[in-house]
Amino acid sequence: MPFKGFPIMPRPGATAMVILLADAFAPDLPARLKPFGEVVTDLARLPDAELVIVRSKTKVDKAMIDKAPKLKYVIRGGVGVDTIDVEYAKSKGVAVDNTPEASSLAVAELAFALMIAMPNHLAEADASMKQGKWLKKELERTELGGKTLGLVGIGRIARELAVRAKAFGMKVIAFDAYVKESDAAEMTTLERVWAESDFISLHVPLTDETRGMINAANIAKMRKGAYVINTCRGQVVNTDDVVAALKDGRLGGYATDVYDKEPPEGSPLLTAPRVVLTPHLGASTEENLLRLGDSIVARVEKYAKK
Repeated sequence: MPFKGFPIMPRPGATAMVILLADAFAPDLPARLKPFGEVVTDLARLPDAELVIVRSKTKVDKAMIDKAPKLKYVIRGGVGVDTIDVEYAKSKGVAVDNTPEASSLAVAELAFALMIAMPNHLAEADASMKQGKWLKKELERTELGGKTLGLVGIGRIARELAVRAKAFGMKVIAFDAYVKESDAAEMTTLERVWAESDFISLHVPLTDETRGMINAANIAKMRKGAYVINTCRGQVVNTDDVVAALKDGRLGGYATDVYDKEPPEGSPLLTAPRVVLTPHLGASTEENLLRLGDSIVARVEKYAKK
């Protein structure tokens, strides 16, 4: 179910709050937040922070929350809150929020780029050319037009991806446990998504139900040679099962921006065939950082007025 955040409680007093920017944002964000309090980037100031703003790098876990006795509000710039111990925060009276509206376009465009890259062998073609090879006959391309894209999850990012896929002449079907109808795709069962999709793009939060959902059993239900794109969470995929399916030809390719562990040192994906890997670049566009700033400032302003 999409995260809706906890109600933000009234501010505890009129004193200037300390706002901790724990991760990297647009360079102008500290100045934009300055009217609302003291803006710091040093994690040593965590005990003074009333508001902590993070992206995906900093994990707001129990240990971090316990070191912040004045903490009242955590904002994650981006989609999802699985890097935050939401229930423990709630138990300590800390509100949690995110900015899902800001990153949708950036992540959807990356997912689409990965979907184009795999059947066109762009990574292999580029690398081989730089090695002095001319693999014109060896690298046979596959078109997107007329193919079926299956979306697992139909949130903001998936809807943006559907628009682009349809523009390329693709059929788009989707499954979402919490959505029955959508104007972006034909909603159907998960089993049909597995069975009929030439390309499968993952857009689900990390939960007990989604953890490891791309596994040997479900890969066996997919079309032979299907491509999988992952721009949501690395743990949604069983990496060993995906690598085995790539090696035996069951999967046509796997492209991912996210990993079990980041950076993915020692991951079998690094040496697997038919993979396209990017270093968690989904939200890393100049335009998105500006949108993140707008969303964060709006939320801080609302909080400061309480």
